[in-house]
Amino acid sequence: TEVRIVDPDTGQDCDVDVDGEVWIRGPQVMKGYLNNPEATADCIDTDGWFHTGDIGHIDSDGHYYIVDRLKELIKYKGFQVPPAELEALLLTHPSVTDAAVVPVPDEEAGELPKAYIVLNPAIPATAHEIMDYVAEHVATFKQIRIIEFIDAIPKSASGKILRRLLRDQSA
Repeated sequence: TEVRIVDPDTGQDCDVDVDGEVWIRGPQVMKGYLNNPEATADCIDTDGWFHTGDIGHIDSDGHYYIVDRLKELIKYKGFQVPPAELEALLLTHPSVTDAAVVPVPDEEAGELPKAYIVLNPAIPATAHEIMDYVAEHVATFKQIRIIEFIDAIPKSASGKILRRLLRDQSA
């Protein structure tokens, strides 16, 4: 089995600890979708690499990490912002009991990261305080630009965030 971490914009292999799309090739990988050559061509290239749609990286010890889905990435001024990274950071703030991050359209930036946050009623915080907290821990392009406080993050029965509902709510 072979694995590559590839920059989805350039098709070039990523360096260690740099996020990119996970591509795999090997005998266990499907040959394609039955009677659907278009879908097959969308995910398996001519060299046999399966483009998983997962975003991840390899560390210096050779361990692979899956951090998000390519379809979930927020495109802010040409930069790729993984919502799961911001959600994990938000959950380290003592006032945040749950969080979800989705893109919202913006004419200048393309998309802006918007956080939906469930606050801990015992430890109140303002949107500005939470945005400052995130800004202390991430690069400028990854900062939360909009916050909306809600009572609960919509999730599936398996616990996955239903981002589509939040994106629809923002529209």
